[in-house]
Amino acid sequence: MSTREEPEREKEKREKTATEEEPEPTQTLFSSYKMGKWELSHRVVMAPMTRCRALNGIPNQALLVYYTQRATDGGGLISEGTFISPTAIGFPHCPGIYTEEQVEAWKKIVDSVHARGAIFFCQLWHAGRASHHVYQPDSVAPISSTNRAISNRWKILLPDGSYAEFSEPRALDTSGIHEIVDQYRRAAVSAIQAGFDGVEVHAAYGYLIDQFLKDGINDRGDEYGGSLKNRCRFLMQVVRAIVPAIGADRVGVRISPMLYHQDAADSNPMALGLAVVEGLNEVERDTGIKLSYLHIQAGTHSGGRGELETQLLRMVRNAYRGTLIVNGGYTRELGMNAVVEGDADLVSYGRLFISNPDLVHRFKVNAPLDRYESATFCTHDPVVGYSDYPSLDEHNEA
Repeated sequence: MSTREEPEREKEKREKTATEEEPEPTQTLFSSYKMGKWELSHRVVMAPMTRCRALNGIPNQALLVYYTQRATDGGGLISEGTFISPTAIGFPHCPGIYTEEQVEAWKKIVDSVHARGAIFFCQLWHAGRASHHVYQPDSVAPISSTNRAISNRWKILLPDGSYAEFSEPRALDTSGIHEIVDQYRRAAVSAIQAGFDGVEVHAAYGYLIDQFLKDGINDRGDEYGGSLKNRCRFLMQVVRAIVPAIGADRVGVRISPMLYHQDAADSNPMALGLAVVEGLNEVERDTGIKLSYLHIQAGTHSGGRGELETQLLRMVRNAYRGTLIVNGGYTRELGMNAVVEGDADLVSYGRLFISNPDLVHRFKVNAPLDRYESATFCTHDPVVGYSDYPSLDEHNEA
């Protein structure tokens, strides 16, 4: 054997070994996934986003066009935050799900999304203290876990388009908490009546449930404050009220333990995240049925994700027994990595879906993405900045 042949054989051996050690991933962003009773054809989910196009709280034709554009066969969509009652309101022209008129209006939209073969969940929303007395019945103070208002570094958008400081809230007493829990239950039932496949309980972003979860807000001295278990009690009561009403497999929960929004800070977000997971795992043990999913904010909108966020995500991934959806500035590459590495089952995208109605197709062919215009995120125009973003095919035809 010549000395020249030996290095060649060694090279072939190394290449073969490298190939054996690095097999193709068994799952990617475009692999199918079974989420409870639903067969998803890919792992890309449309995240809930407030868009302010439901004039006077009634879903309309503009919403039908918008959601239908973004529906894909076997894909998952989560509606914008949808108010569960008149006291829940904290933003102009956002839809509700607490009147017959709203339910009937949602039916047309849900039917259109289903006609495209997509799975559609309704996000149930109560703003809590992230509101203003102009939004409240009889202009009363908004409700919360606390009597303390959101600091003046944050502003609220009013119906006339101006901005103001948040109103001082009033802390719910025990009977008031029970009433809000029942409002969530009734809203969930209404969502199913409207044809939604399930509901997502909004427990993130500094809104009502998050105001109970975070010790930077919750200053209560009763059974709903203090310890982690007490601060999680309200959320777990909401989930446990909804589950027997519509089924555990139709219920998802969204949390943001590390997100600081509207003063929603916690002294130990990792412990909080794990406490929520344990509570949800307990619900699943008691019912014998898995919840539909847990949806966690794992970074900033711009994709910022530090060591602590990564550590929290891994801890939640290891602790939670069901489907995990991650969100927070994910790109195509970051979303792919999250699925390939097993950090998440599904990845939700928000702003990229605004300007790219055919986002899933663009991801699949790795096509360029259109930029979104943040100035039109929350206007009331039924078309501009809402349903006028072109698809890739429309680009090619132009």
